Amino acid sequence: MSEQTVTTEEATTTTEHETGGISIGRVGLYATLIGLVGFYLIPIESGLVTSIKTPTALQETFPFLPPAGSGITVEKWQIAFDYLAPGMVNSMLFTIPSTILCALLGSMAAYGLTLVDWRGQIAVLSLFIAGIFVPYQAVIVPLFQFWSQYMQLGTRLSFLWGLPLLEPHYATILELIITHTAYGIPIVTLLFRSQYKTMSEEMIEAARLDGASVWRVYQRIVLPLSIPMFAVVFIFQFTQIWNEFLFSLTIIGSTNDPAASATLILSGLGQSLEGTDYPLRMAGAFITALPTLLVYVLFADKFAEGVQT
Repeated sequence: MSEQTVTTEEATTTTEHETGGISIGRVGLYATLIGLVGFYLIPIESGLVTSIKTPTALQETFPFLPPAGSGITVEKWQIAFDYLAPGMVNSMLFTIPSTILCALLGSMAAYGLTLVDWRGQIAVLSLFIAGIFVPYQAVIVPLFQFWSQYMQLGTRLSFLWGLPLLEPHYATILELIITHTAYGIPIVTLLFRSQYKTMSEEMIEAARLDGASVWRVYQRIVLPLSIPMFAVVFIFQFTQIWNEFLFSLTIIGSTNDPAASATLILSGLGQSLEGTDYPLRMAGAFITALPTLLVYVLFADKFAEGVQT
């Protein structure tokens, strides 16, 4: 071993010994990661501590500092839950069906546009791609006119409202389901198509040679292999639809409507002539965010697997 190598090893050993066996680069990496974690968590922590503050504590403490003693209260959480509970139910009623329909229809469309050859395929795919770039703002007026002037589902389905468990405002829920499904299918189709393009063509062709129909190939081969991507799509679409505000405002229109969604009710929560009740708004924001957090926790493993594909 040369003298230069020995000198280098001694210098490295000395450096690691001076830093407790951890290199300076690793210390810098950990410090950066901790700083980023703090940077992203401080707003969440500030909102959480604000939601449990009394009006006096809110004025006397900084937003990111927790209240002390009698400055803590959970009353705002109870009030927020009481206000948001009907909206949470309404949001679930149109978010879950819309997400499931987007996933199923998008998967079928991607299968037909990727693994099945037919004339005009490229033109139809171009329409799906174009649908992704249509902004929400461009369809507000046509959407409002379509549901309020032409379709009028509330009137057309009036014969159903006398049945048990059915209410007139469910017509508005149905309008939201159809709207979110139609608007979500293009992006979902492209997500599934990205996975189907990587599937083995030999496997699909072998199934066809064995006499399997187009539907049987999808049902027995493509669909089971799509489970991870379904998790990705479910999380993506559920989050998008649950947090969406513009369609709810356009179709529902008022927070007093029986079909009002959680985001629509949240937009007016805590507002009064006296000012803004920030603890109430923060509590409402956290309650509204809980379903999306729950979906991420339930589908985290499949989501990671789907992203890798």
